Amino acid sequence: MIALTAAPVAQAQDAGIDKRVERLEKEMRAVQRSVFPGGSPAFFEGEIAPDNTPGERAKGNAPVIDLTARVDALEAQLQTLTGQTEQNSYQLRELEKQFTAYKAEMEKRLAAPAIGGETPASLPLSSTSGATKPATVTQASTTTTTKKPSTTTPAASKPDANRLALVKKVEIPATGNEAEDAYTYGFRLWDAKLYPEAQAQLKQVVAKWPKSNQASYAQNLLGRAYLDEGKPSLAAVAFYNNYKDRPSGPRAPHSLMYMGVALDKLGRKADACKAFRELDEVYGDKAPKDVRDDAAAAKAKAGC
Repeated sequence: MIALTAAPVAQAQDAGIDKRVERLEKEMRAVQRSVFPGGSPAFFEGEIAPDNTPGERAKGNAPVIDLTARVDALEAQLQTLTGQTEQNSYQLRELEKQFTAYKAEMEKRLAAPAIGGETPASLPLSSTSGATKPATVTQASTTTTTKKPSTTTPAASKPDANRLALVKKVEIPATGNEAEDAYTYGFRLWDAKLYPEAQAQLKQVVAKWPKSNQASYAQNLLGRAYLDEGKPSLAAVAFYNNYKDRPSGPRAPHSLMYMGVALDKLGRKADACKAFRELDEVYGDKAPKDVRDDAAAAKAKAGC
């Protein structure tokens, strides 16, 4: 009689364990779908609501009790893993939102001065440039109002001829590597302080080979040509585009550092400090030593 009575009890207990194991497997599939998003619905079922009704616990069969305890432990671990996964997903979404907002704000701020920054008079130049540029504009305006073509024509043609002679003095390289030769020629024009000609040449390099390392070098040097010419607004845009379009390029850390310098020249110290902080966060010790040294000096000057 004892044996006949124990048999149905054991069967009921086994059926209860099988149910719990089956539910546990379904929950594990749901966790897998959360950890590996985009999985096929044929393999991952929908979310399984946790069963809050405790099952029957066998008290007379030691192996069944042990198995039940192990299933309980697995359920607890599964709940912990599910909670951690949801928390990590939430934090990742928040970080993505913050980065997207910061990126949009930087693009908006950098694009604004570029629209009206074409004329030298509207640019917040350095002390030396600011003293000379307005004087040039004033002279140009007086020449226009007085309308003296006989005196202005020789004066205008003379500098052009002299500048053309200076450009002709710059040697055009011919090593057979077209992209490298084009960049080297732009570098030589910049080194000769022929900034407008260098800018035109460097823009061609970026347009023809946008995915090459030479494009990273050329876009960075384009920003420096603007900066040396006294146009920090255009320089900041050029540096930012190089960092945004080629974050892994050989001159991306340089552009991020020089972007901070250009923003500081524009009087936007808070944005300059953001650029220097991003340089530390994104590149850190991976940035070249000269870039880190220049950034440290620029940060001190900007009061970051």
